[in-house]
Amino acid sequence: MKLLHLDSSILGDASASRQLSAAVTKAWKNSQADVQVTYRDLASDALSHLSAASFVAGGTPAELRDAAQDHEVALAETTLEEFLAADAVVIGAPMYNFTVPTQLKAWIDRIAVAGKTFTYTENGPQGLAGGKKVVIVSTAGGIHAGQVSGKAHEDYLILVLNFLGITDIEVVRAEGLAYGEEPKANALRAAHEQIDGLFAAA
Repeated sequence: MKLLHLDSSILGDASASRQLSAAVTKAWKNSQADVQVTYRDLASDALSHLSAASFVAGGTPAELRDAAQDHEVALAETTLEEFLAADAVVIGAPMYNFTVPTQLKAWIDRIAVAGKTFTYTENGPQGLAGGKKVVIVSTAGGIHAGQVSGKAHEDYLILVLNFLGITDIEVVRAEGLAYGEEPKANALRAAHEQIDGLFAAA
């Protein structure tokens, strides 16, 4: 099984989402011997944001591209191929200013590709990337799940994944991390217990 592990926090080793996404990946590997992990750190090895230059590069014949365009196309193709090849995805998704990190949004813009991961039909949009299992590791300093303030975070990620045809989604959540040491410790403990529960059957 091919597992794609993504981190997007800018906080390095101090990041709760990184610690929890690593725990999910470790538990997955322990529960299934044949797991092959591809890791992408979207913060330290950031993708460029989608731009007019991205579209121009993609639409330029290979023999006419300059070096920058070649790099842009190769980056887009590699990112998309990693996602398409994955049977499962772990997404570390901290909340920054009520939404996902821009680094994670840049990745989403690279994998949401018409004709590859979704298409439009006369009956509406149809996802083409179904059959994957996704675990979203959601962290936040405040309490936002189920609130209006969380719509552009967890709800947004689920909306995008559903649009791409992915419905097998679990959310591992640790909220209130900025409310003090005890609430933080309790939230992380509960998240680890949830992770253990995800793979208990296996």
